[in-house]
Amino acid sequence: MSNERLIYLPLGGSGEVGMNCYVYGYGKPGKERLIVVDLGVTFPDMDSTPGVDLIFPDIRWLEERRDRIEAILITHAHEDHVGAVGHLWSRLKAPIYARSFTAHIARLKMEEYDHDVQEVKTVSAWPEQIGLGPFSVGFLPISHSIPETSALVIDTPKGRVVHTADFKLDPTPIVGEPFDPDLWGEVAKPGIKALICDSTNVHVPHPGRSEVTLAQPIEELISGAKGMVVATTFASNVARVKTLAEAGQRAGRSIVLLGRAMRRMVTAAVETGVLTDFPRTITPEEALSVPRDHLMLLVTGSQGERRAASAALSRGKYLGLEVKSGDMFLFSSKTIPGNERGVLRVVNNFSELGVDVVDDSSGRYHVSGHANRPDLSEMHKLMKPDMLIPMHGEHRMLREHTKLAAENGLTSVVAVNGSMVDLSGKTPEIVEYIEAGRTYLDGNVLIGALDGVVRDRIRMALNGHVLATVIIDEDDEPLGDAWVEVMGLSETGRSRAALVDVLEEDINQFLGRASPKTLRNDKKIEDEMRQIIRRTAQDEVGKKPEVTVVISRLS
Repeated sequence: MSNERLIYLPLGGSGEVGMNCYVYGYGKPGKERLIVVDLGVTFPDMDSTPGVDLIFPDIRWLEERRDRIEAILITHAHEDHVGAVGHLWSRLKAPIYARSFTAHIARLKMEEYDHDVQEVKTVSAWPEQIGLGPFSVGFLPISHSIPETSALVIDTPKGRVVHTADFKLDPTPIVGEPFDPDLWGEVAKPGIKALICDSTNVHVPHPGRSEVTLAQPIEELISGAKGMVVATTFASNVARVKTLAEAGQRAGRSIVLLGRAMRRMVTAAVETGVLTDFPRTITPEEALSVPRDHLMLLVTGSQGERRAASAALSRGKYLGLEVKSGDMFLFSSKTIPGNERGVLRVVNNFSELGVDVVDDSSGRYHVSGHANRPDLSEMHKLMKPDMLIPMHGEHRMLREHTKLAAENGLTSVVAVNGSMVDLSGKTPEIVEYIEAGRTYLDGNVLIGALDGVVRDRIRMALNGHVLATVIIDEDDEPLGDAWVEVMGLSETGRSRAALVDVLEEDINQFLGRASPKTLRNDKKIEDEMRQIIRRTAQDEVGKKPEVTVVISRLS
């Protein structure tokens, strides 16, 4: 009996929404040949990751085994699936395979970091397959909120695995391929060993709606607007961008694209042929001469991003354009959990300017790109896999998806990031746990989540910082008084004296009575001064600040 095995290992995207990175392996334990599916990012927040620019999966496990990686396969061009390619590729150095539109975006990211764009290979849709060591992989079209999304059909000596990627069952997606149940049924005929399946909307009880259902309500909304119309959606959802632009055009409005991501995505979609007949657009400069009631802006920033066009407009002007009382702003998007504060800040800014904000609370102006519970059940029944592994979702979503799988007679397991699952037998079995953390892009440096940098930043944000400096002369005596500088703390405290003065008084008292032995020991001085500063600050202002002690000795 063969001791080779088929494994699945999520490094990102299981136990969270975003930062997708999945690994499949086949071979003898510890010697498997590997393929990587997606290299995505997730986004920071000021509460838990202040100052961080982007968050990537921790790929150290992969990096240590990069000589066994056959390829990196990108299912679609959303940032949480392709956003880390430019940042992490140099640590893996494996060829990248994707369909035309996604490959175009991946090359832009590789180019940004001076990597060889020839490492990105364009592949055709199923039934074409590419041989990758023990794997044969095909890109199977599936509908989603971005063009050319593809599930992966992964044929192995242990059977066929289907990795759905993000998907919905949309027969009329406007842009991109419609869901074709006959094609998927053909793929399922030889038998599916395992279905690795999107779990995002498992809690939504009603069937998903098609993108085509939005055109009429959006057009009616825009036609009834009196002033300028501004609309935002995910820039990558070029089908929605087209729906909005066409509705604006039919309402007699000139269309302006604002925001680098919006222009880049539309340009990429046109250049790769997935977007056709897009309405004519005008530049921001040309828009200045168009009457406001004949103008529609399509802008980035549906998630309240501070530097995006929508946030800039909410604060005043952007590229010479400004919103005014009586204008309308439409969110044709869903707020991703965690982004509520940023979105509300933008909404309230617009409200103060007299702008009427329309969100998706009515359900008329946005449809999700993910399969709802009945759609997931339909996928289960169409594919009839031996086992189902939920992916792409928070833990509650994965767990609920296993319950749905059980309702449909399928064996399943919750496999969060770092859970290595053996798919070789009749039921999935978690056989190993590996460390699957996060890597932060902090400025232009990659740091580990446990390196302490962000932890220290949070501590300073919560408690403030004190810098204390003392000079010790040749005789091991303090030269004058020590002094302190304070950041992020109240200037005065309980005693009503200046906090700086109180801190300096206490540490100079310590230095004045310290023994010669203590004054010869920098570590002892530093520890004592830190304790005194934190204790005094706690008494005065109720905070225990982070403390840096600088000791200068005159030789």
